[in-house]
Formats: sequence, structure tokens, C-alpha cells
Amino acid sequence: MFKNKVYLSIGSNIGDKESNIASSIAILGSYIEISKIKSSSFYKTEPLYNENQPSFLNIVIELETTFTAFQLLDKIREIEKMLGREEIRQKNHPRTIDIDIIIFKDSFINTPELQIPHPGALLRKFVLIPLAELASDEIFPKTNIKIVDLLEKCPDTSVVQKHIIDKKA
Repeated sequence: MFKNKVYLSIGSNIGDKESNIASSIAILGSYIEISKIKSSSFYKTEPLYNENQPSFLNIVIELETTFTAFQLLDKIREIEKMLGREEIRQKNHPRTIDIDIIIFKDSFINTPELQIPHPGALLRKFVLIPLAELASDEIFPKTNIKIVDLLEKCPDTSVVQKHIIDKKA
């Protein structure tokens, strides 16, 4: 069966952020339809837009899946719900987990429910920095530009720093 290469952005800014992200990856990895998960480093990031909230921990993961984009979206919503994300979501507010599909192979989807590639990705260093770590020389869909070059052009001025995980905790 043909596998789709996918990049997901995962972030958390409530509770045990590291554990929230690790749990989401573990659940994704439990699906037989998902394989070859690779993770970027963890990044501590300032909140954008609504600055009156805790900082985020963000990563990007690369995976292969036989799910369609909409099947994967359904699984992501189930995972977010399992990890305490409220179904009625206020945009740019604190959350235990936020999982976005950034790239789904070379798909272009534009529906009210799902936009791929993710429309905000090119404006967010917290997406582009970890994405460049995994796929710097790949071309971002719809742009004909390498991800590393998009990062250089990104207008986002927020602070995105590599996060060192305390292994003693």
C-alpha cells in the first residue's frame, strides 16, 4: 500500500508540555497506518497573537501513513480530545495539545475543515525552524522554494529557542 509522507506541527502550553507532546506521538505511533515517525528537537516558543498565555513547547514530526488527509485529521482530533483539548476551541488560546497537518505529500486541500499545506506555516518560525531541521532542502508545496530559504524570509520575529529536556525529572 502506498504511504504518504506527512509533516505535523505539535504544540502544548498547558500542563506537562513535554508529556503532552510525547503522548500524542505515542498514540500516533500506535496506529498500524502510521510508520517511520521522526521528530525534530523541542522548541520553546513565545505565544503569537494572544501573548497573555504561557510559552509553548513545539516540535515537528515527519511520518508515513496510509491514511488519507481527512482520516488523519479525524485521528488527530481524537488524540487532541484524549489529551484534554476542548472540542469548542478558542483561536490562539492556551491548550494542552495542538496538532496541525503542515504538509501531506504533495496534496493541495482547501476546505473549511482542512487546508493543506497549512496556510499559516510560512508565517510561523515555530513551524519553520523544526521543519527545516527535518527537511531543510525539501521544497515547500505551492512555493517552489526550499524550506530553509522560506525560514530566512519568514516575517515572524518571535523568539524560538531549542529546549533541553531534563532527563532526571
